[in-house]
Amino acid sequence: MKSIQIARDIIPMGEFKTGLSACMKKVQATGHPLIIIQNGRPVGVLISPVEYDNLVYRKQFIESVEQGLAAAESGEVYSTEEIRKMFAEKSQE
Repeated sequence: MKSIQIARDIIPMGEFKTGLSACMKKVQATGHPLIIIQNGRPVGVLISPVEYDNLVYRKQFIESVEQGLAAAESGEVYSTEEIRKMFAEKSQE
């Protein structure tokens, strides 16, 4: 995700409401997230679908790596031969 630029990527709620279409186009064109504020506090973030998909994929990847590391630390590891045997058994089903 591209970094946030304070002067360009933060918009008040009222301006967001009145310029929704322009905000959507801006996020799509720049790839930058848009921080929506109300009373000086952030209340939402608008990101492109591509950025959303990237975040979800990255989260799933990190979770998978963490699961693998935890399994390895707990001793749940297999040799190459054991893996080949498991795949051979699965392919015969």
